[in-house]
Amino acid sequence: MLILKPKVIQSKDNILRVHSIESFGTHDGPGVRMIIFLQGCKLKCLYCHNPDTIDTHGGKEYQIEELVQMAIKEKPYFGKRGGVTVSGGEPLLQSKELLSLFKRLKEEGIHTNIDTNGRILNHFTEELLDDYTDLVMLDIKHMTEEGYEYITGQKNKETTFNFAKYREASGKPMWLRYVLIPEITNKPELLHQMGEYFKDYKTIEKIEIQPYHKLGVHKWEALGWDYQLKEARENKPEEIDAAVEILEQYFKEVRIN
Repeated sequence: MLILKPKVIQSKDNILRVHSIESFGTHDGPGVRMIIFLQGCKLKCLYCHNPDTIDTHGGKEYQIEELVQMAIKEKPYFGKRGGVTVSGGEPLLQSKELLSLFKRLKEEGIHTNIDTNGRILNHFTEELLDDYTDLVMLDIKHMTEEGYEYITGQKNKETTFNFAKYREASGKPMWLRYVLIPEITNKPELLHQMGEYFKDYKTIEKIEIQPYHKLGVHKWEALGWDYQLKEARENKPEEIDAAVEILEQYFKEVRIN
């Protein structure tokens, strides 16, 4: 008699859709880090250097415990400051599944960090932020609604600022990230506006400035997409220095990343 074994169905809560994983990263949070780039994003930023992470159906499925074991193997290199960063894409599209990952990482004593555009603030995200996320790196796209829509292709910049307010109310650490694009985001009035908006925040430890570059153009071309910032130039050193000088009036630390 043939006996059929019951089919084991994997819970989606235990699976993350991953674009790529980087070991020993030093540019996505404090210390040495394992960086998990999750697949999927609802924005299509003009300067995105990883446009292949945008498709929510792309990437590879990983079991949560598989990722945890990878982090445990790297834990000896993390030291006191390092840990795991989830980036994207937009990692909070998978906030429900991230809960399972971050719970396990905290059980293993591993520092957790999320790099996000801050558009998603549901009860899964709130639990993730409140109980399991040691650091948030929040991407500020633009300080005006028109500029935000131009850069991201989506409306309502206030979602990001509501996210920042929620993190501030928690009293837990946050870094800001801001891409400097000449004539678009690198304008003195916008930098002052951002500084004035966030100057009283107690949780912001630093702001990271990311000078504009075109390293991802070939990925846009490979996808058959039109890269619309072809005419944009990179920042001159004196422009970066001027931006830093403005932001230092408002933030504890300004770092060029």
